[in-house]
Amino acid sequence: MAEAGAPACCKRKRENEANGGSQDGAGAGASPLAGFQLQRVLGDSAREKIIFLHGKVNDESGSERDAVVILEKTPFLAENITDVLHGDPAPQLQMSNDVYSTYSLRPPSQLNEIKTTLIFPATEKHIKKYLRQEVFLIQETGEDYRNITLPFIESQSFSLQWVYNILEKKAELDRIVYENPSPTDGFVLLPDFKWDQKQVDNLYLIAICHIRTVKSLRDLSSEHLPLLTNILNEGQDAIRKRYAISGSHLRVYLHYQPSYYHLHVHFTALGYDAPGTSVERAHLLSDVIQNLQLDSQYYQKRTITYALRADDPLLQKFRDAGKC
Repeated sequence: MAEAGAPACCKRKRENEANGGSQDGAGAGASPLAGFQLQRVLGDSAREKIIFLHGKVNDESGSERDAVVILEKTPFLAENITDVLHGDPAPQLQMSNDVYSTYSLRPPSQLNEIKTTLIFPATEKHIKKYLRQEVFLIQETGEDYRNITLPFIESQSFSLQWVYNILEKKAELDRIVYENPSPTDGFVLLPDFKWDQKQVDNLYLIAICHIRTVKSLRDLSSEHLPLLTNILNEGQDAIRKRYAISGSHLRVYLHYQPSYYHLHVHFTALGYDAPGTSVERAHLLSDVIQNLQLDSQYYQKRTITYALRADDPLLQKFRDAGKC
């Protein structure tokens, strides 16, 4: 068990890799973004300074394919604030009232970066994922999981090749921060693609388990306590050594439902309002460990509440069963 070398600020996107995209990020030749033809805005957030776009891009054969582009304003860096405030042209006054005034600033181009994620070719699942939808709360009992959710999961073709590429060192090797190589109790820790790695205020790493038989929270029992304890303790220690952030400043949690069905754990800076940290989705790893210590079958038996989007096929399965 050893820490890996410092991760590079790489532009690879895992969702792109999972669908046949290049693993090299910024390869030679023109960017596919240059040919992006906007079809519609899937969703946006003024608070998070992010927008999700659906469009068309020609592939290497010239065929028009679906693409999703995510544009996100990068965070401010403290060392650049002076350059932002003293930019050219000078700040333009918009409003003044007593002690309050607002200005329009145009920072230098090198400080006005927009993090851009391209998913290409994008599937219908990708497009629906970023389309703004009404959401509904589901209360899934252990019986509901066995009779509705699990059969649905097993009937779907969720690609996990990008996960296996990481575990088998076929992709993102230079991004690995830490690894415990145990096939049963080990994991790989690396930056999540949502994090640009330019500052630790929005730190976001992911621990991916080596074991391939655990899909989600529902599969966990007391036999997995060594794995979960390793992730919590060794993951926090690796982050403390690499990024100088203590465990008391980290939020460590699992999603249910997860975005992909291979057990993984999220590590985010406590002060960062990361996506997916709402109470109806995030389960603190420390709580999960304690619950399994109290009852080995805790997550096989308990009712778990989570949200599903209106277009999620699983929601329809619950409706068909008269559960919502």
